[in-house]
Amino acid sequence: MLQQRLSLLRAAMAERNLPALLVSAAANRRYLSGFTGSSGTLLITPEHALLFTDGRYTIQAAREAPAFTLHETAAPERSLHMLLTQTVSDLNLDLVGFEAAHVSVAEHYALSKSFFDTPVELEPVDGLVEALREVKDADELATLRRAVEVTDAAFLAVLPHLRPDMTERQVAWMLEVAMRERGAEALAFPIIVAAGLNSALPHAHPGDAPLGEGRPITIDMGARVDGYHADMTRTITLGSPDATFQKIYAIVLEAQQRAIAALRAGLRCNAADAIARDHIAAAGYADAFRHSLGHGVGLDIHEGPSLRRAKPGHEASGPRLRAGNVVSIEPGIYLDDWGGVRIEDLAIITEDGCEVLSQVPT
Repeated sequence: MLQQRLSLLRAAMAERNLPALLVSAAANRRYLSGFTGSSGTLLITPEHALLFTDGRYTIQAAREAPAFTLHETAAPERSLHMLLTQTVSDLNLDLVGFEAAHVSVAEHYALSKSFFDTPVELEPVDGLVEALREVKDADELATLRRAVEVTDAAFLAVLPHLRPDMTERQVAWMLEVAMRERGAEALAFPIIVAAGLNSALPHAHPGDAPLGEGRPITIDMGARVDGYHADMTRTITLGSPDATFQKIYAIVLEAQQRAIAALRAGLRCNAADAIARDHIAAAGYADAFRHSLGHGVGLDIHEGPSLRRAKPGHEASGPRLRAGNVVSIEPGIYLDDWGGVRIEDLAIITEDGCEVLSQVPT
């Protein structure tokens, strides 16, 4: 799979007449090489795949990225910039792209300084590797399935033990332990447990508020497995839900189900958002849906494609979903004086529909 990814990247580089690309973003570096270390830079050309990293990671890099030629950096006599300058010269390169979104001003200054006395031009590149990552291959889908399975199992294991006197923070810890015990290497993101009025905050932080009875409790969680992230949200209540909960929950669930039913390759991303948003608006809660319908998920918890609403007048334009995209579908309604409801699942886009990954009942 890694060789196929390199081939796709080289084809994309050729379309842009880009003879070389420096890859510094951690997720992009791992996607292309398999290297999981925290420090390293790739240099990709049509004929070469090079990995620059320091002595802490040389053994690891040799094991994880055998298809790459390893260059060990060591300050100051073999600094990254010195080695890059020498390597670029040896390869007779006159143009090198760099990931503009992942290079700081200071790093760009250092790169420019190292190439100052050479004919090499540095060209900012945006989203080249990220665009490839939007379509998951078979290995990625298998790993994402495992991450979702761990998340599902942890939620279902903890759910029967919840009590009204437990705090949001206690439940978040129980969920984290449950995911790690079932195979998570880490959390995909900080767990959200938000009870009562706190559930009106889409990105609430668990605190010491008790879960209580008869009020909304939003739980947003995900396991990270082999670098890939799961993402699931359920809104529950302990005891009997009030009439508002039943009404809001039914609207959000119907919005999600309508969007899921429409998902398929070729659908505009903004059209997917509109399907859920229009249903919520028709029910009288247009201003209470305060975020996009969803986002891509993979090596990053938020990546492309984005299922966001269209700008006014641009409803007939924008990117379309592709087979192999993995996206979250997470409509919500948030009421300041009551609380909120969000329901979220991950779905794999196919040519004629989608496959919802999470098996936790809604």
